[in-house]
Formats: sequence, structure tokens, C-alpha cells
Amino acid sequence: MNFRRIFFVFSLLLLCTGVYVALAQAPDTAKIAFGSYRDRNPEVYLMNPDGSQAVNLTRNGAADNFPTWSPTGEQILFVSDRDGMRDLYLMDADGSNVRRVFKKIAERGYPTWAPDGKQIAYQRGDIIYIATLGKQTEEHLVSGFHPAWSPDGTEIVFASDVFGSHRLTVINIRTGRQKKLLPENARAWQQWPAWSPRGDRIAFSWLNHVLPNGFIHDLVDKETIYIVNRDGTGLERIVDETGPKANYPVWSPDGNELLYTQESDDQFQIFKIDLASRTPKQLTHVKGIFNWGNFHGDWFDPATLSVPLQPQLLSTIWGKLKRE
Repeated sequence: MNFRRIFFVFSLLLLCTGVYVALAQAPDTAKIAFGSYRDRNPEVYLMNPDGSQAVNLTRNGAADNFPTWSPTGEQILFVSDRDGMRDLYLMDADGSNVRRVFKKIAERGYPTWAPDGKQIAYQRGDIIYIATLGKQTEEHLVSGFHPAWSPDGTEIVFASDVFGSHRLTVINIRTGRQKKLLPENARAWQQWPAWSPRGDRIAFSWLNHVLPNGFIHDLVDKETIYIVNRDGTGLERIVDETGPKANYPVWSPDGNELLYTQESDDQFQIFKIDLASRTPKQLTHVKGIFNWGNFHGDWFDPATLSVPLQPQLLSTIWGKLKRE
């Protein structure tokens, strides 16, 4: 009788402390999460890396988009307005156990995971914040847009507003020191940065043209995908700039390919490009309402996890750095 009582209490404690989240299962094969308008409103889908077997995960009348895999693949962070305002939500990799990240709803978006899987950075207005999952505190980091957390946990790259244009900037989380990624004479609109799996390169979209009057609106189709080394050297254009515009770059888990979004037949679609051959391949073809077909993919592959990490045992990098 005492044993049964002890077992019951222990089980209750597991539930109350949220350990059940660790029971979520990562996919056992590579999957791409992405946003799609094919069901007349934005939904989060999964598909294979070749574009096959697309499955709707969210199945909700709200606008669900911008999915981002947790580092070990058990969870997906995404943006939804299902409670009346665009905010951050979590779900298990199979679409179950949907829950809001914060109790107090606010306009939040463009999330990125810390490599420890316990923290996230995101955009709220024109401010980037950091928060620990399971807690309700938000810590102001820097003014900017589209944050991406480095694989070693020490830096976040983001788009900063410099005299009305976006410039990629890297901030050291420990010191707060900032540096522009490209030289000061690099022009115009740099956004949507993404770290390579090794953390040595950054992909981003760049509208590298300005009309004589300073405007860029008439040149938007020239926005395309570039890669640069972490120190700002070795700049390469990856996708041809003849248009339509290309953005939202994301690395494959092995670092050999990039996903990106580009218009095809007046619909946004997801492409991937092999970095060795520079050969693009269109992965999605289904159309949606307006011109928003499919967009913003994020790639997870369990084969690239060298060690079966246990997220609940990893250190909290942000807190550790702040104490040092």
C-alpha cells in the first residue's frame, strides 16, 4: 500500500514539474517544417527533404507559421494568433501538446533556439529579447530584427536598423559588444541571417542595390541569398539575383545545402540548393491564397546529432554567461 502511494506521488510530481515534455519524440528521419497557405490560412506542415509526404501539423483556423525545430527535434516553436495576437507557441514534433510559451500574451515573433534547448530569443516590436522556457521573465537584449543564435551559444546575429536600412550585426551575449558583419560601405537591405551548423558561416538575404535617389522599392526582385564567414570575409552570392527575390535562408543539418523561399509562377515556394553544384531544386508546388504558397522552411535530421543529448541535462548558457 505504501509503495502504491509513493508511486502515485512520484508520478504526480513528474507531471507537475513538466518532465512529461521530455517524453516527446523527435522524428526518426529527416524532416522539414514549413509554413503553407494551401488550406486557405497559414498552417505548419512537415515534409521529407525531397518535398514529399507533406503533413499538416497545426490544423487550426488561426494563422500558424514560422516553425523552428528545437535543437534535438522533440519540439517545434512557432508563431500563431490563435489567442488573438501573434505570439509564440510550442508543440511536440507530431503536432500534439500545443501550448503558449508565455502566460501573458504579447506580440512576439521570429524565434530562435539557444543551443542548450532551454532558452529562446525572439523579436517583440523592434526589440530582441531572451527568455528561459518555463519562466515568464523576458530580458531585453538589443534593438533589432530577425535574431539567430550561434551554435556555440556565445553570439546572436540580427538585422539592425541603420539610417532606415537593415545591416547584419553580431552581438556577444557575454559582453554586449556589437560588430557589423559586413563593411560599412556594404549597401542596403540585409536580413534573415542563419548560422551554419558548425557556426563558421552565416547565410542571409541581401538586396544589394540602391537607386540613385536612395530608394530600393523598384529593385526588390534582386534580393537574394548570400553566405559570409563569421568574421565577415569570404562573401559569396549563392542564388542568382535575376529574380524573383529569394529570402528566408536555412542550412541543412549537414551544412551542404540551403533552403530558401522564392516566387515561382506568382506563388512563394520552398527551394533547396546544393552548395557544391549550385543547383536549385523546387520542393513545394502546391498553391495557396494570394501569392503566399509555401515559405520559411526549417530542417531537422536526427542523423546529424553526434550524441543523443538530453535537453533537461544541458546547461543554461545565457544564465551561465551572465554569472561569469
